[in-house]
Amino acid sequence: MIHRIWLFTIFALMMAAAPAFSQQGTKGEIKAEMIAEVARSAEAWNKGDIRGFMHSYWNNDRLRFASGNTVTRGWDSTLQRYLAAYGETKDSMGVLRFTDLEATVLSDEAGIVFGRFHLERKGGRSEGLFTLTMKRFGKDWRILSDHTSAAP
Repeated sequence: MIHRIWLFTIFALMMAAAPAFSQQGTKGEIKAEMIAEVARSAEAWNKGDIRGFMHSYWNNDRLRFASGNTVTRGWDSTLQRYLAAYGETKDSMGVLRFTDLEATVLSDEAGIVFGRFHLERKGGRSEGLFTLTMKRFGKDWRILSDHTSAAP
């Protein structure tokens, strides 16, 4: 009888934990999900959709964007910074590419993406490095912190 109770208890615990395990992916899957979100942001940029690009960022006042010796905090402030620098048309924004993407999994819910950006637009060419701290919210990955540095 005690043996059956233990078996039932173990089975019940396994069933209770199953949803949590099913949401967790392998490191390879998590890396692919983070990189896919970064790729989606570039797709939106290349369509001239600045708000679609910003969808990859955490819509929160604690979002941090650091670039050009300036730190901007908050989603709205970051959007305004992008709008001031690049406008919101395909023509003014140009074509953005990311290369050398490397994802590091910190946990099932957090990771870092490092890479290079290449931006071609009428105002000239810009390229450099970026490091993104990302967090999973439900099924979606969002950028909590973006540190971007342009090459001189």
